[in-house]
Amino acid sequence: MNSFFVGSATAGAVISLISYFIGVSVKKRWKLAILNPLLISIVLVIAFLLAADIDYDAYQSSAGYLSYLLTPATVSLAIPLYRQLEILKKNAAAILTGIVSGVLTSLVAILLMAVLFGLSHEEYVTLLPKSITTAIGMGVSEELGGYSTITAAVIIITGVLGNMSAEIVCRIFRIRSAVSRGLAIGTASHAIGTAKAMEMGEVEGAMSSLAIVVSGLCTVAGAAVFAGLY
Repeated sequence: MNSFFVGSATAGAVISLISYFIGVSVKKRWKLAILNPLLISIVLVIAFLLAADIDYDAYQSSAGYLSYLLTPATVSLAIPLYRQLEILKKNAAAILTGIVSGVLTSLVAILLMAVLFGLSHEEYVTLLPKSITTAIGMGVSEELGGYSTITAAVIIITGVLGNMSAEIVCRIFRIRSAVSRGLAIGTASHAIGTAKAMEMGEVEGAMSSLAIVVSGLCTVAGAAVFAGLY
């Protein structure tokens, strides 16, 4: 099977897409927050690789090019933002303050966790970009001397948890403003969370899309500063 995957240009991608389709179908059928399509597809792919005794490198050789779609997918999020441009102009100061506050909260939380659990510097900087999109986060981690592959896993986990808990958290803390909900979701859980924000409403989706871009830029600068604090 390893040789088949290494020699195939589509096998890994097909397995990934089928797994995600199953995840989407399961979510539509039972409509539970925990049944996140991405989470289900990850579990299914891992189970398949283990059952078929396929090395990750062999799978990656025929599925890796799916990663190239991350950047254009992120850029396309500018479309809903453009549609809500007037809201952005009216609330520019509050929006920027909210995003920067979210980024600082994330970085400070990682710093405190590193001190509390005695993480090494490499492990610490690996976690710093956990709340930004994979396309940016992996580069930040690698530049700071972290483990970029672990960073990718942490970013995905963060996004999935944000996607699953977004509505519940907004309900618990009585966050009713569409702008506030979107900014919080996008800043905390990047593109995967933004998928949930778009389900909640067009304004939420637009603000979440904006938060991905701005929080990504702020994290790039902030992570470089915080990397020297531990």
